[in-house]
Amino acid sequence: MTRYASVYPLVTARALAREFTYEVPDDVQPGAVVEVRFGNAKRRGVVTQVDVAPPKGIDTSQIERVVEELPKPLVELALWIAEYYGSTPGRALALIAPVQRKARGERAQPAERDSLPGEAEPAELSASQQAALDRIVGAFDTGESANFLLYGATGSGKTEVYLQACAVALERGRGAIVLVPEIALTPQTVGRFRARFGERIAVLHSSLTEAERRDERARIASGDAPIVVGARSAVFAPVPQLGVICVDEEHDASYKQESDPRYDARTVAAKRAALENAVAVFGSATPRPESWGKLERLDLGGRLSGPLPPVLVVDLRREAGYPLSAPLLAALGAIEEHGGKAILLLNRRGVAPALHCRACGLTLRCVNCDVALVLHGDGLLRCHHCGHTEPKPETCPACHSTELARLGAGTQKLERELEAKLPELERIRLDADAVEKPGALAAALKRFAAADRVVLVGTQMVAKGHHFSGVALAAVVDADTGLGMPDFRAEERTFQLLTQLAGRSGRDAPGRVLVQTFQPDSRAIELAARHDVSRFLDSELERRRGLGYPPFTHLVRIVVAGPEPDAPLQALLELKEGLTGNLLGPAPLLRLRGRYRAQLVAKTDQPRRLAAQAGRLLSAGAPAMRRAGLTAVVDVDPQSL
Repeated sequence: MTRYASVYPLVTARALAREFTYEVPDDVQPGAVVEVRFGNAKRRGVVTQVDVAPPKGIDTSQIERVVEELPKPLVELALWIAEYYGSTPGRALALIAPVQRKARGERAQPAERDSLPGEAEPAELSASQQAALDRIVGAFDTGESANFLLYGATGSGKTEVYLQACAVALERGRGAIVLVPEIALTPQTVGRFRARFGERIAVLHSSLTEAERRDERARIASGDAPIVVGARSAVFAPVPQLGVICVDEEHDASYKQESDPRYDARTVAAKRAALENAVAVFGSATPRPESWGKLERLDLGGRLSGPLPPVLVVDLRREAGYPLSAPLLAALGAIEEHGGKAILLLNRRGVAPALHCRACGLTLRCVNCDVALVLHGDGLLRCHHCGHTEPKPETCPACHSTELARLGAGTQKLERELEAKLPELERIRLDADAVEKPGALAAALKRFAAADRVVLVGTQMVAKGHHFSGVALAAVVDADTGLGMPDFRAEERTFQLLTQLAGRSGRDAPGRVLVQTFQPDSRAIELAARHDVSRFLDSELERRRGLGYPPFTHLVRIVVAGPEPDAPLQALLELKEGLTGNLLGPAPLLRLRGRYRAQLVAKTDQPRRLAAQAGRLLSAGAPAMRRAGLTAVVDVDPQSL
């Protein structure tokens, strides 16, 4: 008797966002990744149902072959993502079934190459660590799918709780996933887990080659590597019998995917834990208001090694020097003279964020995007959105004046200033430009760990989770870069960044923190200087309650882009007629990569329903939108507006 199955082809087109029926052998089950004949080409697809009735009047074809088998909960998770985030099943299923490359020769595992030295297991846990672990293990042993917020100051021992929870999962014959927000954190985290669990660790992040990623997935699926450490996409690792998911630095916006489907790895982690009766632990010294207000809190308290360092706020309105004020120069001079390490945060790359003509007022902008070009040290102007580059002009393109001024400062300019004024200090830069090559990140961090009289200069990468001995000074060169953003999360992000950077200093010796700002009276800066996390979050929740922002409602953002200025707005006006709820807009956005954009924002208590509704409308209109050159993205719980 012929057996039929429903298969979702892994294609991106919204017009094809449906199941197709194929003949399958008797041993094929839901979760099988198969190769099928689709149109005039061979495509991969995922079997979602078996023993279905074939459509009448249609000649079905057989699958070509079975490529691999996926755990059933992962398939359920992908289909949920497609609906919750208003995407298509094909795009969501591709997250859990990446293309498999051929096996490579024997080489060192990525965990061996990318890890920094780990730390020894402590003789005993603190009382608060033990209480948190007991609550996690209690939920684990009762089969309770639970979500916990592991809250504690930087240095309070959150990583040790993750390690112990993973050890318990292994003892129970189950696996674990540990998520970090950025690749910058991976070497140190991998080192700690590798020191404890050896070769049972697998690593997944975007810097791996395709062959390395294939090998790591094979080790995970076979059970050889039951603990996975990685960035956002590691939440989809094919871990058999998943027991615990740890989400470190859960406040970090990097957990949000910025391409379709625009999933949030934190939300996906909670859903996957629910599907697999696992426990999800979300850890941070500066939690999101959403987590602070909703999750059961496991409080670790203060830093294990002593009090947090004092914070000096430098009012740049009263200082002549920028980017290096007199107090910052004095603090760095002490390190140059007496030894130690410093970390300087400036959340902008390049030499200057903009080039401005003093004569006519022109700011040089990207030809493809409505954003200023950034001057880099090689004399090129670069767009950080589309990658466009052009040489720095000698005169203004509009009025031909030679009075071209550099506005602000970036990490490359800061590096040059340090070289000129403090030549005895070794300088290490950590930003996206400096760590493009494989292995460059781990090499930079190893250099910083081993050196003395050294300054680590970088963007937000330097503020996240690093633990280095001997850091006597952590400084924010310009705390105002994020405060002026037109986003309801601007103060939250500034507070988190300042507090996180402060936690890098004085972990094992006296340290200090210095914050340069033109807005010393800002709520975010004032409370960060006092390390007052609970007061900031409580006041932020009250502010959002009054404005109807998350966590009190969900936001759903629909963005349409096209080659003509008016078409995206018109498409959104038509889409708006088919949607229900509190709808804001549509409104135009900045042009990016040569395409005009507009957005429609909804405040809703039912994001899944509204996103699914928008997805269906966009699928129905897909042929007409394609003819007009329009693309659309549904973004549930966006991290920026």
